Amino acid sequence: MSQLLQPTTDIETWEPRTRLGRMVKEGLITSIDEIFKNNLRIKEPEIIDILLPELYYEIVNVNIVQRQTDAGEKSRFQVLVCIGNKDGYVGVGLGKHAQIRYAIQNAIRDAKLNIIPVLRGCGSWECRCDSPHSIPFRISGKCGSVRITLFPAPRGTGLVAAEVPRKVLELAGIKDIRSFSRGHTKTTINFCKATFNALKNLLKFTTF
Repeated sequence: MSQLLQPTTDIETWEPRTRLGRMVKEGLITSIDEIFKNNLRIKEPEIIDILLPELYYEIVNVNIVQRQTDAGEKSRFQVLVCIGNKDGYVGVGLGKHAQIRYAIQNAIRDAKLNIIPVLRGCGSWECRCDSPHSIPFRISGKCGSVRITLFPAPRGTGLVAAEVPRKVLELAGIKDIRSFSRGHTKTTINFCKATFNALKNLLKFTTF
């Protein structure tokens, strides 16, 4: 179940470190669409807090990873998080820390830096309602051995996909879709990133 993400940035006390951050604070950029229209790179998560205040997040996967040091093995939590506003923006992030609370925070921060717009539409010949409830055409994405293909679906179909890609699609604001996947889909991280990469590939056909 996705939860509402509470913004932690106060624009009055925030001190931006990048040119884009300063433009956002000064009010020169007031929309997230302007950033992608000008092909600017987001390097500060506070930008997302200000321009997309109503974000939801869901923890997709939690692992315990180990690394060998001179003092022995050290264990850390590895958390995969997906965020989105359920209206055309989604991001996926990975975070690690010895404490799970900070691992989640690091994953959310990474997801904010990787957030992308999603091209939505109605590409199903069975529907043709011209409302942005699905995707405009078939698209594929891959990560590791996992391959996923997303197909437009008519209104009322729902998200016909496995649990992992369904979380990404729901936070992206897609309501109807069909999917086909192959590879080692039990690898949750690769499965999630393959779905995210498929949505990212839609950007190649997006004009702002």
